[in-house]
Amino acid sequence: RVLSILPLGTCHCKPPYLCPSANATAVCGPDGRNYRSYCHGGLITLNVPNAFNPEVADRKLICGSSWNIVAANVACRENGTELSYPGRTFPESCVHVKCEGFEETLAQCTFHTGMDQNVAQLKNCYKEGKFKCVNNKFISHKQTCDGVDDCGDRSDEMCCNSCRLDAFRCNSGVCIPKSAVGDRIRDCLDGADEVGVKGEREPFILFDFFGNTIRLSRKNLEVLKCGVPNMETVDDEEVEVRGRGGRVRRVYQIQWQVGLVDTGKMDCGGAYIGGCWVLTAAHCVRPNPSAFRVKFSVWRKYQIHNRTDSVPVQDIYIHPHYNGKTYENDIALVELMKLPFEEKCFRDNPAVRPVCVPWTEQLFPTNHSCSISGWGRSALANVSLISDCERYYEDRFKPGMMCAGDLDGLVDSCQGDSGGPLVCEDALGVSYLWGIVSWGDKCGQPGFPGVYTKVVGRGGGEIGAVAYGMAHSS
Repeated sequence: RVLSILPLGTCHCKPPYLCPSANATAVCGPDGRNYRSYCHGGLITLNVPNAFNPEVADRKLICGSSWNIVAANVACRENGTELSYPGRTFPESCVHVKCEGFEETLAQCTFHTGMDQNVAQLKNCYKEGKFKCVNNKFISHKQTCDGVDDCGDRSDEMCCNSCRLDAFRCNSGVCIPKSAVGDRIRDCLDGADEVGVKGEREPFILFDFFGNTIRLSRKNLEVLKCGVPNMETVDDEEVEVRGRGGRVRRVYQIQWQVGLVDTGKMDCGGAYIGGCWVLTAAHCVRPNPSAFRVKFSVWRKYQIHNRTDSVPVQDIYIHPHYNGKTYENDIALVELMKLPFEEKCFRDNPAVRPVCVPWTEQLFPTNHSCSISGWGRSALANVSLISDCERYYEDRFKPGMMCAGDLDGLVDSCQGDSGGPLVCEDALGVSYLWGIVSWGDKCGQPGFPGVYTKVVGRGGGEIGAVAYGMAHSS
């Protein structure tokens, strides 16, 4: 454990002439000189090896009130180590320091002299032998595989042969807290933490969306009845197969697929997530609810049957950061109009079931086989999740987007599939809405996979969070 010290020496002003001087903050360089900006001092750092010898300067302790992780990182970087965290305090004289985080030494930070206090700060620099998280944070090996997310990205709880502190080990090697077992929330990918659990527990979460605070109850999938088609409802009618990669399936397998009708034309799809709510692509809608209707149980685009329902739209919530040029945040939540004097928006229909909305981005790995459906060239097809989509679309691929398809061009989502669901099935056979069909180039051509908006994480954002809440509220 090393004391955080700030070298104080005699400074002489001699700035390099190439650095900008406007709006610059003076810094003390590693050679002991005062420079007009960090740029001026940085140039000296590059040209003068070991220019500053801290042993010839006065030493002052840094006050605990101004000590934070940024200053600690700078101090550890100066000592040749990677990361640190604030330590405990002890009584001594000290000075205040403010670091931006890019400095190479504490001498380049801004500090205030003549402000002695009675609290100084220790720093702990991590050395070899520590566990390095995926996000480059360092923690003790004793903090791994204990069910506690010390890293902040859960990397310390993955690939565990066993778990400490009575934590529960999922079959995938992930450790979760003991308290997460039997809470009616699936934390393990295969649901092992909920197998054989009896009783019922209903914790709640709050969502604040468009000015409304909604109190929501989370229940188990058996109560929700989402993601599992009604196997008793259908006849022998089959989905029509069109184009490359399409395949025949019984109608009961896509009971959450809906059609979005805009002024009489059905050019987009959507996914029914329960209650009076549908998720679709933002580019498929506009803030004019009266122009839209949602069709349920439609297996062929231009043909209805006795179970087809057409429901008017009450409201449309487009992602607040949707970009129509780049298709960023291409997701929207459609609220259906309720029946008169009732809380539901259509009559009970055995051919309609909601798809489950996922709660975590870790539910399905790369290369997992999922399915797409709609009225484009694909009709219904299997696709694989692709991780490195940037290599195909470069800077057009934005955060919140994902790719899926067949790189040989045999399967792809095409025009007419927009807004439709990308659905992934877990080990227990429960289907989750993993993405919304958004865009792509050269439909069905090799090397151009379809691009989808993520329902959870950056893509779905507030819309995805509220969708999860709406789907799990009844």
